[in-house]
Amino acid sequence: ALDKALKYKSYWSDNGGITISGGEPLLQIDFVTELFRLAKKEGVNTCIDTSGANFTREETFFSKFNELMKYTDLLLVDIKHMNDEEHCELTGKSNKNILDMAKYLSQINKPVWIRHVLVPGISDKDEYLIELDKFINTLNNVKKVEVLPYHTLGTFKWEELGIPYKLEGVSAPSKERIDNANKLLHVNNYQ
Repeated sequence: ALDKALKYKSYWSDNGGITISGGEPLLQIDFVTELFRLAKKEGVNTCIDTSGANFTREETFFSKFNELMKYTDLLLVDIKHMNDEEHCELTGKSNKNILDMAKYLSQINKPVWIRHVLVPGISDKDEYLIELDKFINTLNNVKKVEVLPYHTLGTFKWEELGIPYKLEGVSAPSKERIDNANKLLHVNNYQ
C-alpha cells in the first residue's frame, strides 16, 4: 500500500502525505501503525480520519493507540453531535469515548481538525453548536474546524441493500444554516 502512495510523492506539497479513512481506521490499528511507521521512515506525513467511536483507555487498545500516535501527524476527528442522547439517536452509540479521545489528544498535544456534519433538524441547532464550540475551546490542539454539510449522495446504497435509511426525508442544510454553524463554531479562527 505504501509503495503505491509513494509513486505520487512528487505531487504532494511540503506537508502532503497519506490519510487513512474508512470505515473506521482504528479498527485496523495494527495495520495502520505498521503503515505509518514505514511512512515516517520515508519522511511521509500521516493522517487518520476517525470518528473515534472505538477509542478506549482500556488495554490492549490504549497501548496500541499510543504506539500509533508516535507515527501520526494529524487526526481528523468527526464529532457528529455534542449531546450524548442525540448522538445515540443519530448513530446508535454514545459520544463519551469520542469526546474522551479528543480530550486525550489535547493532553498529548496531537494536532487535530474537528469536523462536524451539519444535519438539518438534528445537529444544526444553535444550542448544540454553542455546546460544541465550548468543548472545542477546552482543547489546546485544534488546528482547524470544518463544518461538513449533510448530503444525500449515498442514500441509493441503502435502498439497494434494502436497509431503512435513518435520515430519510432530511435535506441538505441551507446556506444560511451553514453560515450560522461556521459563525457559532468560530471556523475562521482556525484558518
